[in-house]
Amino acid sequence: MSLRDAQAVRWVKGRFSQTPFEPTRRVWPAGARLPLLVVLFVLVTGVAAGMRGVAGDNPVLSLVAGAATVLLSLTVYAAAVRFLEQRPVPELDPAGARSGLRTGVLTGLGAFMVTLAAIALCGGYGTKGGVSVGGAVTVLGMMAGIAVVEELLFRGVVFRLVEDLLGTRGALAVSGLLFGALHLVNSGATVWGALAIAIEAGLMLGAAYAAARTLWLPIGLHFGWNFALSGIFGVTVSGNEDMPAGLLHGVLSGPEAITGGGFGPEASVFAIVVCAVPTVVFLRTAGRRGRLRTRRQARSAGTPTPS
Repeated sequence: MSLRDAQAVRWVKGRFSQTPFEPTRRVWPAGARLPLLVVLFVLVTGVAAGMRGVAGDNPVLSLVAGAATVLLSLTVYAAAVRFLEQRPVPELDPAGARSGLRTGVLTGLGAFMVTLAAIALCGGYGTKGGVSVGGAVTVLGMMAGIAVVEELLFRGVVFRLVEDLLGTRGALAVSGLLFGALHLVNSGATVWGALAIAIEAGLMLGAAYAAARTLWLPIGLHFGWNFALSGIFGVTVSGNEDMPAGLLHGVLSGPEAITGGGFGPEASVFAIVVCAVPTVVFLRTAGRRGRLRTRRQARSAGTPTPS
């Protein structure tokens, strides 16, 4: 390893260090930090989209682009939080990464498999064509980058800072609605589909963060759900009709209330019902751990460090 490489590794490790440090500047209020971090991550999202565009359907390039997106977005988030908030970044504590990601991925995979099983029992899901391992690898890289960038933006930035202003309920509502609205830009988007995303995914992912106070759990959950959706079972993700094919080529047929229609299974009533279960579990866990905050508690807390 060259001296430059060693310096880069030390710099990255320093961004995720949990060692407390002495603040060197005044911390701005959450309302001032929120737009700055949102703009920063809109730029990161644009860079990530550009890398995905270059990678295209190439499995190797997709994995490289996904890994680069993950590293870039995590590093930018950690550096920005340390600079703007003058604190370590416990929501990205490497010590909790393995367990958080494992639990999240398994929960996401399981939740979607239950959703698709319900759709299939109603005759709404089938497959055509063969199996594409390369397609699954391509989606793997793509979804890794998407899950990390979107969770850092919507849970790490929006949920966390809105919670400082409005409490946990307000943060769930605002981050969920904005997360749903984001999916209106997809090619096959519908208002109902975006609302369903806000309810099932926005609330579930926000509740996961509230329960764990780590971003690894919602990142894993987001990735597991999306990869099962497109990478394994080959159905449309959030109305995005331009996604590469996954392992299987799924075909949906039947009433839109059951299959989700052109938006995909996320607009199915089954998805809303299934995702409500982990959402309730996460919120109850957050309540038991004392991690649900009222608006008054948020206002009186000033600028808290995540617990």
